[in-house]
Amino acid sequence: MPKLTQGPDPHPKKPKFKAPPGACDSHIHLFGPAAKYPFAPDSPYIAHDALPETFFGLQDKLGMSTAVIVSPGGYGRNYSLLADVLTKYPERFRGIALLRDDTPSSEIGQLTRLGVRGMRMMSHTRGQHVPNYSKEIAARVHEHGWHIQFYPHGTDIVEYADKLLALPNPVVLDHFAAIPAAGGVDQPAVKAVLKMLDSGRVWLKLSGPMRCTDENFPYPSVTPLARLFSKHAPERMVWGSDWPHVNLDGREMPNDGDLLDLLGEWVPEAALRNRILTQNAKALYGF
Repeated sequence: MPKLTQGPDPHPKKPKFKAPPGACDSHIHLFGPAAKYPFAPDSPYIAHDALPETFFGLQDKLGMSTAVIVSPGGYGRNYSLLADVLTKYPERFRGIALLRDDTPSSEIGQLTRLGVRGMRMMSHTRGQHVPNYSKEIAARVHEHGWHIQFYPHGTDIVEYADKLLALPNPVVLDHFAAIPAAGGVDQPAVKAVLKMLDSGRVWLKLSGPMRCTDENFPYPSVTPLARLFSKHAPERMVWGSDWPHVNLDGREMPNDGDLLDLLGEWVPEAALRNRILTQNAKALYGF
């Protein structure tokens, strides 16, 4: 039986800075009700319910109004929960799907109409239960205007950079491209991301700092990466909370108000921070 991963802090703090109208959280996962949406048999974890209504309470506290649901690895390539929530809340959400290799074009078209804007692929070292890099599927979803959201592992963005740049799709790198922050700003993985950003077709999520370091909040080794990337390509940065923060077992659970305040540390200029939270997200996800 896979382990039940710990849930998020149920008492989010009010952030120190006020989010601009229309602010978007570009990376969340939703789970449950468990009886209706079972976890994939090969999922390495199961999670507590994380329902849209609970998330709306978090958004109210953070002063945000839209979000991007990333279909979680725990559901494998079953995106029924994602499709159902997009149907119910078309104004609030956009989606990123994990597709089966044989998903018909008609189904991709239907997901597009519901608000799906990209497909998530992962480094092969993250396992076979999730979609890995595939130029064939990337080409098929490109016909529907989708981008590829890619989650590397360790420093393997170095190996994937040229393969991703060869795709016709825009590319969005998850969670600081998963770069181990302890390696600093001069490591080859950082140089690979800067090269990708210079293409003009690559975006980066200022999200999931806890995925790049074993440190607890405020994840100090991630700050130099955040400042470097946000200065290098401010027009293609988006922010995400990564709520409800699955697979942090044995670690300190961050408070979501603190996580939004971290963006204030990373991007002290209010105008630039507001752009990341609003215009950039609108351009990428079509709100």
